[in-house]
Amino acid sequence: MPYQAPLDSMLFALTEVAALDDLVETGAFEGLSREITAAILTEAGKLASNVFAPLNRSGDLEGCRYEGGAVVTPPGLKEAFAQFAGGGWAGLSAPAEFGGQAMPVLLDAAVSELWAASNMAFSLCPILARGTVAAISAHGTDEQKRLFLPHLVSGRWTGTMNLTEPQAGSDVGALQTQAVRRGDGTYSITGSKIFITFGEHDMAENIVHLVLARLPDAPAGTKGISLFIVPKFLINSDGSMGARNDVQCVGIEHKLGIHASPTCVMRYGEGGGATGVLLGRENGGMAAMFTMMNDARLSVGTQGLGIAERAFQQALAFAVERRQGRPLGASMRTGPAPIIEHMDVQRMLMTMKALVEAMRGLVYVNAAAIDIAHVGRTEEARRAALLRADLLTPVTKAWCTDMGVEVASIGVQIHGGMGFVEETGAAQHYRDARIAPIYEGTNGIQAIDLVTRKLGMDGGAALQSYLAELHDCAEQLAQRNLPVLSAALARGAKDLDDVARWLRDRLDAGAVDDALAGATPFLSLFGTVAGGHVLARGALVPGCPADRITLAQFYAANILSRADHYAQAATSGSGDMSVGAIGL
Repeated sequence: MPYQAPLDSMLFALTEVAALDDLVETGAFEGLSREITAAILTEAGKLASNVFAPLNRSGDLEGCRYEGGAVVTPPGLKEAFAQFAGGGWAGLSAPAEFGGQAMPVLLDAAVSELWAASNMAFSLCPILARGTVAAISAHGTDEQKRLFLPHLVSGRWTGTMNLTEPQAGSDVGALQTQAVRRGDGTYSITGSKIFITFGEHDMAENIVHLVLARLPDAPAGTKGISLFIVPKFLINSDGSMGARNDVQCVGIEHKLGIHASPTCVMRYGEGGGATGVLLGRENGGMAAMFTMMNDARLSVGTQGLGIAERAFQQALAFAVERRQGRPLGASMRTGPAPIIEHMDVQRMLMTMKALVEAMRGLVYVNAAAIDIAHVGRTEEARRAALLRADLLTPVTKAWCTDMGVEVASIGVQIHGGMGFVEETGAAQHYRDARIAPIYEGTNGIQAIDLVTRKLGMDGGAALQSYLAELHDCAEQLAQRNLPVLSAALARGAKDLDDVARWLRDRLDAGAVDDALAGATPFLSLFGTVAGGHVLARGALVPGCPADRITLAQFYAANILSRADHYAQAATSGSGDMSVGAIGL
């Protein structure tokens, strides 16, 4: 089924929910306006719909091929990437001094939604390249920026993140890849990495690997990890590519989904040692890598949104075309009706649509906070926006990817038996969606981060500021004669406040297990309430279309009502959890 960029919904979320005009008014983004934003999205939508989307199904069916150390991507992907790079899309939010367009993260997030919705597997390559740019921009030397950033920003080169090893997945501190100092300022890197997305491919001239490794005299754990730039081809002092580095792909994984994205097993130093240069300081690798990871976490949340939009569009089209049975009360003289006339199908479609719009609002609001944290007019505004972005990022990553799976699953259900077979493509969306809650920090890790670190930021001020906005929004809804929506949001805000206090009390009392047992349901509570909040903000816009108000009210009654359940689960403690009860 063809994919169409949902430009009207995206522009509404950008301008009315995420307050694009606030960014325009800072003057930090030259040429940015509502009109320019619409023009950029229109062009990106054409590329997504006409180039990337047609390759989604064929890429899933054909997958990538590993041939003697090389990876061959599915037909058409290399040419599609050339159009992507040629259009300047790789550098949309990158610094202008290195060839980028210096547009806001907010606009980049919206464009990234289009890439993810049209071809999720393909969208992983730009995500990692953008993260590589972010890490080198923040932690690199002037020389490193000169040598690497122009090529990454142009799309001539791509980037990767090398963390995971067979014995060190989420426990990054257990990694064993070694780095040994050389006399010329470079380091010899030896070791293996797994699950390296686009670690090898045929779409770009060079691949810039960011590799976590440990020095011989480094302290144990994450405090002893350093980050290195290890390019596939070495870089000469004039910026040209030199000899092949001692790094190779030794295989690719066979996966549930995202088949057009090669997930590589990488080996460094098979011929004596790969050459790397230190990014940041020795033993400061985690701080440098988190720059890339935080960028990627927002992007993965955006993938959850994109795949949900794609699944919704396909399910809606199928429901209009598929005829089956008659709604109760329909004339027996009529033939089979389109299944969209059945109330249960309408309920499922409304659930999909409401979740998509809630996810979109949350992603865009999170992105806008990141922008204001950098370009806000006052130090106070920048500080407040940074706290908001830090608070929302784990929620955006985890909740949007969980909801991406839920929406894709509903899409399969609407297709019925035809959804369970591969013919329609609905199953692919479900398979592709399932990776997003896992990579870039599992959603359980996001929940732990939220509870143990983010709730206590600035003495809890970040959360209290957010709760104040929720209550203010609820009051405005009541004044606009939207009592159902107002009451639901107010209840959700109270649940969020009450549970957050309970979790902090348990942590302060040393009952860490109780807090950790409630972390994931608390994150689900937070995301559910945040989704209601962004829909409510849209409903408050003067002249808001009636269908958007209806959608917000449906969300309040059918999805925001889940908040009570999550609150109860989050405060149930760890007493009923035990290895013995599991059966061991």
